[in-house]
Amino acid sequence: MSIWGKIFGGAAGFALGGPIGAFLGAMAGHAVDKMTSEPEEGQDSTKQITFTIGVIVLGAKMAKADGVVTKDEVAAFKQVFRIPPDEMKNVGRLFDRARQDAEGFEPYAHQIGRTFKDNPAVLEELLNGLFHIAKADGTVSSEEIIYLQRVAEIFGFSELQWDRLHASNIGSDKCDPYRILGVQSSDTDKVIKAAHRKLVIENHPDKLVAQGMPQEFVDLANEKLAAINVAYDQIKQLRS
Repeated sequence: MSIWGKIFGGAAGFALGGPIGAFLGAMAGHAVDKMTSEPEEGQDSTKQITFTIGVIVLGAKMAKADGVVTKDEVAAFKQVFRIPPDEMKNVGRLFDRARQDAEGFEPYAHQIGRTFKDNPAVLEELLNGLFHIAKADGTVSSEEIIYLQRVAEIFGFSELQWDRLHASNIGSDKCDPYRILGVQSSDTDKVIKAAHRKLVIENHPDKLVAQGMPQEFVDLANEKLAAINVAYDQIKQLRS
């Protein structure tokens, strides 16, 4: 069953707890048209639902962080999640409820951070998705950067890790490739090679597949991995 079938097929019955469980429970009771299928029980399904609802809420509040939600940002959200046509109305209701304002995102971020504290690759891909929404209207506002940086802080990322995430989402053609790998230009080839290998392992899409994450985020992980490899190739060319 797809993730949307699990969510709208009665996922409010899961003992998700926390603000995500409360948000889904409030919606499922009256605002969401439930499907007839039953959700699959289990820890993996619970994590998957926690992740997906968390992304919907954080994505909606991300789009509202600069005070206005543009059509481009809504379209970008739909790109991050390939929503089936018959579930578009339900997801829209969740998104609309969550984007009422840019306040109150911290509890959701804390719950997601706790759920995936042992798998930072999942948290990185979530931030990548938020960056994708932020960039959709052609610019990333200072308010959106503050929002993203706060989410990264809640997830437990250091300033150096944030700098790398920020750089990798700007685009390898617009920023220092050393920043994308989280290294210094003065570092040795051995240190840079080790940093590249570590990032490749940490950001490999197979990790997301093993966690049962939606295919859309596996695709984003492939893009992220490509950016890491491009940055490494650029550094090798600079040093040759």
